[in-house]
Amino acid sequence: MSALPANGGRQTRRVATGLLLVMAALYIVARLTEERHPWVGFVRAFAEAAMVGGLADWFAVTALFRHPLGLPIPHTAIIPRNKDRIGDTLAQFLRNNFLTPQVVARRMGRLDVAGAAGRLLAAPSEGDDRLRRGGSRLIADIVDALGDERLGGMAKSAIVHKIGQIKLAPTLGQLLQAAMKDGRHQPVMDAVIRWAARTLEDNRPLIQQMVHERAGTIMRWTGLDETLANAIIEGLERMLQEAAEDPGHRLRIKVEEGLAVLAFDLQHDPVMQARVDRIRDEIVANTAMQRWLDGLWQQFREGILRAARDPKAAMAGRMGEAVQQIGVTLRDDAGLRNLVNRFARRIAVGTAARYGDGIVKLVSETVRGWDAQTITDRLENAVGRDLQYIRINGTLVGGLVGVALHTVATLL
Repeated sequence: MSALPANGGRQTRRVATGLLLVMAALYIVARLTEERHPWVGFVRAFAEAAMVGGLADWFAVTALFRHPLGLPIPHTAIIPRNKDRIGDTLAQFLRNNFLTPQVVARRMGRLDVAGAAGRLLAAPSEGDDRLRRGGSRLIADIVDALGDERLGGMAKSAIVHKIGQIKLAPTLGQLLQAAMKDGRHQPVMDAVIRWAARTLEDNRPLIQQMVHERAGTIMRWTGLDETLANAIIEGLERMLQEAAEDPGHRLRIKVEEGLAVLAFDLQHDPVMQARVDRIRDEIVANTAMQRWLDGLWQQFREGILRAARDPKAAMAGRMGEAVQQIGVTLRDDAGLRNLVNRFARRIAVGTAARYGDGIVKLVSETVRGWDAQTITDRLENAVGRDLQYIRINGTLVGGLVGVALHTVATLL
């Protein structure tokens, strides 16, 4: 039998083995002297039965972990041969007794999570670094435990919900109307005109090509298509230049009339407002916007964790006052405590229902992944000392039974 990993197990094993050897030596001595001293028969009976009991228990204990004396005796090395079944049974035991929603709900029903958190956060922290550190760790652990997917999803859903409730059209209409009233739209219009002029100049070849492709054969043959294209471009350039120089240009007036109509429709036209709402929803649902919200949440979460992991930053100043006020509210408001406790219970039950099978599978696959020697060593390390006491008890009890049987045989 190989040495046990634990020192206590090795020592107990040596005691059990030494006791068995003592019984063997005692049996030999008693056997040699029994004829001269009849009372030694009781000693011989004790030692003989003790050897039988000790050897039987040694065989039973050894057979759990390996083949006794290396012999492939049937129904030995039980744990190595059945490690996969042991892993499945252990995993199912955890699932049925610890990870069912009913068990978790019953356990959580006896816990006052909100009250404990409230008392910790509301306690005066001046001169008590333990409470300060405890509150900071609590915040950090809650944020960290909920994780990006759950807490980030909740935060992003809340932001999206709030954005969805905002009526953008009336606000945009009021802003546009106020900007036009104060003339703040003029610099924007100037920039748009300059941009249009640059764009027209940059796309001169494209416009010429478009006119050329749409012109008739005669115009292309005579070269009038190029003349027409240049005339169109020069006319547009002249109009934009005049609009840039003349604040009262008819183009500007037309644009302002259109902006005034747009400002009115944004505030009063249900069709226009519905159109803006659809655009808003499409922007929010856009993949790029979702990534931006994820990045925004990640930065916010990292900021919370940095502050919470620094007790002085988390429990001092306004943040500390806010945390303490939250603690006072949790401590004193029974309705809020019940709400938070129900929420915590739902999270725990939901986690058990959602991830219970995954945990069971993890335990089972982990045990299956161990080689036979690994699981043997780990189990033997856990219970080896108690098993060696079984050998010691078997030796002593066997000896007492042997004395009893020899006594009965002598009397009869």
